Amino acid sequence: QVQLVESGGGLVQPGGSLRLSCAASGRIFSINVMAWYRQTPRGQRELVAAITSSDNINYGDSVKGRFTISRDNAKNTVYLQMNSLKPDDTAVYYCNADLKLYYTDMNWYRYWGQGTQVTVSS
Repeated sequence: QVQLVESGGGLVQPGGSLRLSCAASGRIFSINVMAWYRQTPRGQRELVAAITSSDNINYGDSVKGRFTISRDNAKNTVYLQMNSLKPDDTAVYYCNADLKLYYTDMNWYRYWGQGTQVTVSS
């Protein structure tokens, strides 16, 4: 059984900050890429940020310079620090991770969290 559990969402005013966390647990042998996506109220899903096991990072154009992704490999956790939030950042934020599991075929599989709501509004 594998779980990705997000936390840290909520309501924040424009210009404010939030920090999201996503912890992976279960029979995890190895984690490669960990990433954050978001789904807007209009239903569009987009990449927010991704980080590899060697700390190579990629950001979506709309969040560059405002959001920072990081990970703690000892805790199997990825973080998203969001600063200078705008109303357009309102979305459900999902984390995912590419995992190899013990007692399996040892291929990479992508797992998703359940999502956390971020609302930016005055």
